[in-house]
Amino acid sequence: MASDTKGFSGGCLCGAVRYEVRGPLSAPHACHCGQCRRQSGHYVVATEAARHDFVLTEARGLKWYRSSALARRGFCADCGSALFWDDGGAAVSINAGSLDQPTGLALKKHIFVDDKADYYEIDDRLPKFAGSDRPLDPA
Repeated sequence: MASDTKGFSGGCLCGAVRYEVRGPLSAPHACHCGQCRRQSGHYVVATEAARHDFVLTEARGLKWYRSSALARRGFCADCGSALFWDDGGAAVSINAGSLDQPTGLALKKHIFVDDKADYYEIDDRLPKFAGSDRPLDPA
């Protein structure tokens, strides 16, 4: 985990899902995969919290969708906000846009850039990965 700051909160657009993170968050990454794009309408910037630091404080709108054999995605059934990605491991992935501001976080890398949509370019100098962990050759 990259952030030394303790204590984050966030939630969906309508408030039917709220959460707290009682520990650090990882440096966020931008995921350009087709599933993230289709769920959010664009790429997703996400961070991770240790499962034991993640607490749902309001879950009346929370629904889970099994998007693959690997993971499920959490969203608000009331307002449609995309919130979480969960593979059952030690951490829960949180869409960074759902965090209350300020976060103090900074984008670290881009993943699944081989799957990115054709209507935008990635113009920053952050590391870019073809998948989740295979670096692209420098251009």
